[in-house]
Amino acid sequence: MAEAGAHLTSSAVSEQPSIFEVLAQESLMEAVRPALRHAVKVLAESNPSRFGFLWRRFDELFLLLDILLQNHFLSHCSASFSENFYGLKRVSGGRGLPIRLGLCRKAHWRSLLLLCLVPYLRTKLEATLARQRDEEDFSIRLAQTRSQRLYRAAVAAYPYVSSAWQAWVFCQQLLFVFGVAKTHSPLLWLARVRLAQLNAQDIRDMELKSSRTGNPAEGSLVQRAWWLMSQAARGVALSLSTSLSLGVFFLQFLEWWYSSDNQSTVKSLTSLPAPPPPLHLQQGNSSKETPPVSDGKNCPLCQRLRTNATVLSTSGFVFCYRCIYTYVKANRRCPVTGYPTELQHLIKIYSPES
Repeated sequence: MAEAGAHLTSSAVSEQPSIFEVLAQESLMEAVRPALRHAVKVLAESNPSRFGFLWRRFDELFLLLDILLQNHFLSHCSASFSENFYGLKRVSGGRGLPIRLGLCRKAHWRSLLLLCLVPYLRTKLEATLARQRDEEDFSIRLAQTRSQRLYRAAVAAYPYVSSAWQAWVFCQQLLFVFGVAKTHSPLLWLARVRLAQLNAQDIRDMELKSSRTGNPAEGSLVQRAWWLMSQAARGVALSLSTSLSLGVFFLQFLEWWYSSDNQSTVKSLTSLPAPPPPLHLQQGNSSKETPPVSDGKNCPLCQRLRTNATVLSTSGFVFCYRCIYTYVKANRRCPVTGYPTELQHLIKIYSPES
C-alpha cells in the first residue's frame, strides 16, 4: 500500500519520509499513554493504599518520564522516541541547509517543550472540561468569583480552539502530501524543524557519539556528579525505550481493546456478576481515613439516614448524594474501599415510594 501511494508524497528530497511513515510514528506515541494509564489503573485498583498515588499523579509522572525519554532521543538521535522507532530524524527546517544528524540548542529545547508540554496541557484541559460537564450534569451551581467565571469561559471555548487546531493539522497534512509544505504537523513548524530519513552515516555518527562518553575521573566534584546524573538518566531512558520498543504492539492492542468503539464487545466478554460487599471492612476498621461502614439505611460518611441515596458503581456502597459528591470530587476515590472513582460513577437510586 505504501509503495502504491508513494506518488502522493513529495519526491524532491530523497530523504523526505512518506505520509504513511509520519502518521505511523504519531499513532505510536498516542497509543503509549492510554495503555500505560490502564496498567496504572489496574495496579491502583488491586492495591489502592500502595499504588493509589500513581493513579492520582499519573499525568505528572508520565510527563516526567516523557521528558526523560524524549530528551535522551533528541540528544543522541535527533528525533523523538516514535520518530527514531520508524527510522526518522529531525533536521533544521531552513532551505539549503545540509541534512545532517544533530539539532542546535534552540531547536532541541523547542522540540522538547512541544513534544512533552503540549500533550500534558491538552490532557489537563480535557480533564477540566470533563469535570465541568459533570458538574453541569449534576446541576450543582455554586457562587463564583470573576476569575472563576473567566476560567469557565476559557474552558468552554476550548472545544472551538481544539476544532480549529484539528483543521490546521488536516490542512498541514494535505499540503505535505502534495509537496507544498515541508512538515506534516504544526508542532514541527513551530519548532522550526522537519523530518528526514536516517541514513548509514547517521547510524555511524550515533554509534560514535555513544562511544565517546567517558568517565571524567579528573574533573571536579560537580562535573562528576553531573556525569553520574546524566548516565543514570541515560540508563533509565534506554530501559524505557527498550521496554516500549518490545511492547509497542502489545500497547497498541491494549489501546484497541479499551477504545470507546470496542467497549460493547469488551463488556459482553468480561461481564461478571457483581461481587458481595467486603465484609472484612464492616468488622471494625482502625484506619482514620476510611469511615466506618454502617448497616441499614445510614450513610457511611455522615452516619445519618440517607437522603437522595446514591450508589458508587466502583464499589457498590450507598451514600447521601451530597456527602459522596463532595468526597469524590475532592479525593477521586471510594471512601470505604479506596477504589479510584470519578463523578460519572455516581448512580442515583430510586425507591418505589419515591
